[in-house]
Amino acid sequence: MPKVKRGKAGGAERAGASLPLADQLLQSDTTRSHSRVKSRARRQEEEEEEYVDEKLSRKILEQARIQQEELQTEFGGRLVPITTTGNGPSSQDGDSDEEWPELGAAGSVEADMGAGAVVEVDPEDEKAIQMFMNKNPPVRRTLADIIMEKITEKQTEVGTVMSEVSGQPMPQLDPRVIEVYRGVKKVLYTYRSGKLPKAFKIIPALSNWEQVLYLTEPETWTAAAMYQATRIFSSNLKERMAQRFYNLVLLPRIRDDITEYKRLNFHLYSALKKALFKPGAWFKGILIPLCESGTCTLREAIIIGSILTKCSIPVLHSSAAMLKLAEMEYNGANSIFLRLLLDKKYALPFRVLDALVAHFLSFRLEKRTLPVLWHQCLLTLVQRYKADLSSEQKEALLELLKIQNHPQISAEIRRELHNTEARDLEDATPVMSMD
Repeated sequence: MPKVKRGKAGGAERAGASLPLADQLLQSDTTRSHSRVKSRARRQEEEEEEYVDEKLSRKILEQARIQQEELQTEFGGRLVPITTTGNGPSSQDGDSDEEWPELGAAGSVEADMGAGAVVEVDPEDEKAIQMFMNKNPPVRRTLADIIMEKITEKQTEVGTVMSEVSGQPMPQLDPRVIEVYRGVKKVLYTYRSGKLPKAFKIIPALSNWEQVLYLTEPETWTAAAMYQATRIFSSNLKERMAQRFYNLVLLPRIRDDITEYKRLNFHLYSALKKALFKPGAWFKGILIPLCESGTCTLREAIIIGSILTKCSIPVLHSSAAMLKLAEMEYNGANSIFLRLLLDKKYALPFRVLDALVAHFLSFRLEKRTLPVLWHQCLLTLVQRYKADLSSEQKEALLELLKIQNHPQISAEIRRELHNTEARDLEDATPVMSMD
């Protein structure tokens, strides 16, 4: 029989057996470390193979949609939309995917106050707040009203001057521009996710941005389009211009949505949070006009006020807003916003604290029954800043409690006032103006 040739591995083993023990140990360690590297690389390849490709992901999502529709048909209830966009919404302007929430993301915030969940309102509190609402509210002005008014003024005044000087009428928008932004309007009417038209992104850079924005009819935008528009305008407009966008476009849409659905759409809620990128414009364009209108309902105050609780706001902007709220004519929403701002425990200037104390002392001659929210706001002020109140202010507040009394809350306010020392220093911290 021919001789059987042994493998190289066997020869290597026989050769290694004749080596000294120390060399054998070194050789075995080297071999063991090499196999460990191989196993790590093999493990990495196996982990890479565990990812699901795009086609399979789309099929899984489609099956999930079908099953959800079957459950809806069988048991009833509300469906949470599932998008089948494959890779999800594309990022834009360097933002992460978290800045592009899909419609299905609304289901994750059902328990979030103000976003997706119905806000339960106490009928007694709502009735008490209605006593302080403006009986003759001013007519709400939208962006369309402002633009049409400005166009009419320019056509009658500036147009006449230009025709007299140069013999030419006032220039109008190019028909091609009007056609483009009419097309943008159709996109925003059905927008859900993804990239926006570039023609829309350049609006903040235009000198007549309000007139061009009017062509897109903001009242017809979807909630997702309103969120993306707020991102663009809050980032690229100056504070005064952003304030006009908040006041004329965003605020009316939010109030209409709350009135109609008794809740706020997730994308509109996200737009409110994104608008705080410019806190001065947010206070001047949303919070202050809402309180000055005298028609802010309890539900609107709770939903919009939840933004103040969740977001970080500079102390100077908050101090200026509190000063403005304390000096304006009272309505129930003032107490909610003031209480939420007081709960943020800022180091407030004494000028703001003096204005807040004067705000409460102005109710000494009030004959109407004050809502519980007013007493709760006063309690919050005393609890947070009792050490910063002067002895005269404490005595005045104690006298106020004899006139405006609440069975449970007033006793706690007295206890807080009696157990603290009075301030004896003056503050020179500047406060921003809301004018």
